[in-house]
Amino acid sequence: MKTSTSRFASSATLLVILASSLTITNAFSAITASSRVSKTTTALYAETAELLSLPARPGRPLKVAIAGGGVGGLTAALCCLKKGMDVTIYEKTQAFARFGGPIQFASNALSTLKEIDETVFERVMEKFTFTGTRVCGIKDGLRADGSFRMTDDSWDFLVNKDAPPDWFVKFPLKQCADLFGLPYTGVIDRPDLQEILLDECKKRDEGFIENGNAVVGYENLPDGKGVTIQLQDGSTAHADVLIGADGIWSNVRAQMYKEDRANIEGASVRQGCPYSGYTVFAGETIMRKPDYYDTGYVVYIGPKRYFVTSDVGNGRIQWYAFFALPPGTKKAPSGWGGTEGKVSDENLVEYIKGLHEGWTDEIMQVLDATPPESVEQRDLYDRRPELFRSWADGNVVLMGDAVHAMMPNLGQGGCQAIEDAYVLSELLANTKSTDKLPATLQTFYNKRLFRVSTVQFMSKLASDLIINAFDTPWSPHDNLGKSWKSYLTFFWKPILQYLIFPAQFAYLYSYHPTGNIAETAKALAETWETRHREGAEAAFSRVERGEQVKASGPSFFQKFKENDKVEEKSVAV
Repeated sequence: MKTSTSRFASSATLLVILASSLTITNAFSAITASSRVSKTTTALYAETAELLSLPARPGRPLKVAIAGGGVGGLTAALCCLKKGMDVTIYEKTQAFARFGGPIQFASNALSTLKEIDETVFERVMEKFTFTGTRVCGIKDGLRADGSFRMTDDSWDFLVNKDAPPDWFVKFPLKQCADLFGLPYTGVIDRPDLQEILLDECKKRDEGFIENGNAVVGYENLPDGKGVTIQLQDGSTAHADVLIGADGIWSNVRAQMYKEDRANIEGASVRQGCPYSGYTVFAGETIMRKPDYYDTGYVVYIGPKRYFVTSDVGNGRIQWYAFFALPPGTKKAPSGWGGTEGKVSDENLVEYIKGLHEGWTDEIMQVLDATPPESVEQRDLYDRRPELFRSWADGNVVLMGDAVHAMMPNLGQGGCQAIEDAYVLSELLANTKSTDKLPATLQTFYNKRLFRVSTVQFMSKLASDLIINAFDTPWSPHDNLGKSWKSYLTFFWKPILQYLIFPAQFAYLYSYHPTGNIAETAKALAETWETRHREGAEAAFSRVERGEQVKASGPSFFQKFKENDKVEEKSVAV
């Protein structure tokens, strides 16, 4: 059954009939087709609002400018281009390059993407690695015996001292996806996703993106005349709508909310965004784990930290180590939106192993297989829900990380940006004249506020609970968990297993514009399983023959920084 956002299409026929009786009265429509005008030129626009077209509705195309060419910006561009809008993305990097790690797409995002474009969905599935078809959950970081064993998360260990208590809770990802008949959660490499979105956008407009020229400011114009956009090279452009999809350190957001744009590495607050309290190290390796084909992703919990491993396809294991450390505790390079900080010369694998002293050998084996030079780090900043400030200002609106950046625990950052793009484009397509656009953007904010704020809250809560309230669970057979947090963690187990996690994932997946597509989901998973095993075995064989020692090429984060340096140099020239 379609969600409320997907039902906008059902009113299209009525809108077409009403709009078809109207005619264009503005003699300056040719000027509005221009991609760039000066502030003086904008004064020449007609005083009356202009009609906006659909394929069967009179008027001119809506002119949309998008700040930022990330996942959210590219998805928004594709949505708007498919609806006949005139779209330009202004992206700060000089050119797109193949860099970036895996990005998680949960079932709700896959449903939304399929509703947006069937071809994009099919191409994503060709590059996809399902994790939600297999066991995903939380393991005891101290009691797991190092064999990567697959055991039941039962209560038998309370009376049977030989029963392994290492699986704490398992996530109902598959069950919740099956509840709604959706494709299963998984990952795709960011470069592959980027290339697919770019390619599909270029099929509709080869020149839709302008690289090396970020949006730095804007000026709303009155009476349905749109917005003037200030660009990094000093020029201006005109559009009916400006979408701020330029990430957590958004220039569009900074102006809208009057935030200081000085992003000082290590600060407790940057551009109005508080430090989450956590830093994360990340790495990737190719490793034939005994449970490689049985598990999707695993969260190891223990005192004051947690460690995550995930299958990301072709034999690769990506891992994350989360620590509660002060901001600016830099040990490794980072390109996640920050400036270059102090980088330690020490062996980072050994450093992270030292922080996990006494933990399971499963973590140590993954770290030992990781090249130390590939380890990277970022401090985690996350936005509080914008409950009292609109995401829209006149003809300007924020979406994605620019307005609701969130902790990565649920893998919903990119997913919520995709939902944003879909909902916003549906609303814009049903706007009949330029004077109605500010109200449309406010409607978008109202429609998305509750869902996004809830997901933000759940993402933040997951980190706080694991680090501040969780510890090694109590067991009657050893002394590994004897603190009050250990007893609390033990009592959390049934609540998490049977109430909180089912409710959490059911809520996330409840947004599914495609409706139930269970047969498609099943067929995709079956086809993928064979491809996944073939790719993994080929990678394992190369490693065993000594032909491949690293999981990927040069560091994504280092390449990101080098790209920014090229950009800064070109602008200075």
